[in-house]
Amino acid sequence: MGDRCRVSRYGETEKRICNATGAQATMSFARISAAIVGMALLISLGGCAANNTPEAYYGLSAPTDLETQTRSRSGARQVLVPEPRALQALDTANIAVVDDGPVYTYFPKAAWTDTLPKVVQAKMVRALENTRGLRGVGLPGEGLLIDYQLQTDLRAFELRVDGRDRAVVEIMARLVNDRNGRTRASRIFRAEAPAKSTSVRDAVSAMNAAADAVLREMSAWVLGNV
Repeated sequence: MGDRCRVSRYGETEKRICNATGAQATMSFARISAAIVGMALLISLGGCAANNTPEAYYGLSAPTDLETQTRSRSGARQVLVPEPRALQALDTANIAVVDDGPVYTYFPKAAWTDTLPKVVQAKMVRALENTRGLRGVGLPGEGLLIDYQLQTDLRAFELRVDGRDRAVVEIMARLVNDRNGRTRASRIFRAEAPAKSTSVRDAVSAMNAAADAVLREMSAWVLGNV
């Protein structure tokens, strides 16, 4: 009788050990499966990131054929050009293509040399400098004694493909007296330029032409109001 009890107890113990071993094996298999899935996901994401890496970066040139409009008053002024504000669809280094809706997509494997607001900011600074009609044009943090701020909102900077392929650039600008914070003048500038094709190179060329038209008009407006 005692022997049967020992065997019974041994059998129960063995059964428990087997059950525990099976649970450990199941847990180990689950962990290995999760690790494999995780590695596959990382590899997949890495492949996507590699596929989206730009193969070409595009910049904007500033208009150089601006008339010298030096005036006794504007020639003594210094203007600060903060970074333009923009919605998230344009606050990116991606080059926008806009269809009816509007629906925003972007050229693959191509990008601006920086985020679009910074690229446009640099173009505005160069355009104002090229007028030679101001004492100074500066960026935030450069320590200039500023008379006016040229604050801007970037409303459109894209290739439109809604039936007539063209570049559209629209910028809302306001001149603010830096001494008292009052708005001196405000205006919306807009220009369009036809695109030869929907290739990224022709799209950027058309955007640059439209931006040139906007900044020629904006530069003359700034000099006339400071």
